[in-house]
Amino acid sequence: MEKLFSGIISVRTSSTRLPKKCLLKFGDNTVIEHIIDRCKNYNIEPILCTSTDPEDDILIEIAKERKIKFFRGSLLNKGKRWSDCASYFSLKEFHTIDADDPFFDGTQMKESIEYLIDTNSDVITPTKTSSNGAASVGYSFKSDLIHKVSEKFNEEIDTEYIWDFINQINPIKKLTLPEKNIEKIKMRLTLDYEEDFLILNMVRLILGKEAKRDEINDLFKRNPDLHLINWFRNEDYLKNQSKKK
Repeated sequence: MEKLFSGIISVRTSSTRLPKKCLLKFGDNTVIEHIIDRCKNYNIEPILCTSTDPEDDILIEIAKERKIKFFRGSLLNKGKRWSDCASYFSLKEFHTIDADDPFFDGTQMKESIEYLIDTNSDVITPTKTSSNGAASVGYSFKSDLIHKVSEKFNEEIDTEYIWDFINQINPIKKLTLPEKNIEKIKMRLTLDYEEDFLILNMVRLILGKEAKRDEINDLFKRNPDLHLINWFRNEDYLKNQSKKK
């Protein structure tokens, strides 16, 4: 029987660029419901991890309706929220699933967790393709590393840019998930802006909600101008992140 890995879905309703984007209608479901269902389709155990802010009550209602595990923690300190969640469910390792990435690749996620365990690393970072906009895989963490981050920065501070805090923990063993097939396909499949929502819905309508990553890659290869709908938002996003830092 295939081992069941845990995916911590980091989600709040307090998005600013695209308000309450996790609750936007995505076909018959909302974006967050789509994320949960995609986890189940890949035999990944979803754990919805949100804040104690009353505005996030609706996310807990969705988790209960979908009959999945959930955890509520710090609003601003994501590192502490992850740490407390991992402790609550006795997780030795976990993978982060961003609710901004509706078409994540569950196969790559499992490869990331296995790579973490096989190499005895503290963290496995996403492939370069994923980080450059493809949004196919998140981070695999040993829980011990996140506990150390939480212990060092335990107060209610904003740790949205979690790497600013992880990099202050030394030493750590950090590897990047290797890519099997490096194809230079321009596509931005993360959800931050209206243009992102448009292209994600196009993928859903053309390929279906359970579209595999190779099918998505083929779609963008067959339509080389498709990425132009939202590719410019990559630069906007990076500029905004730099200003916030």
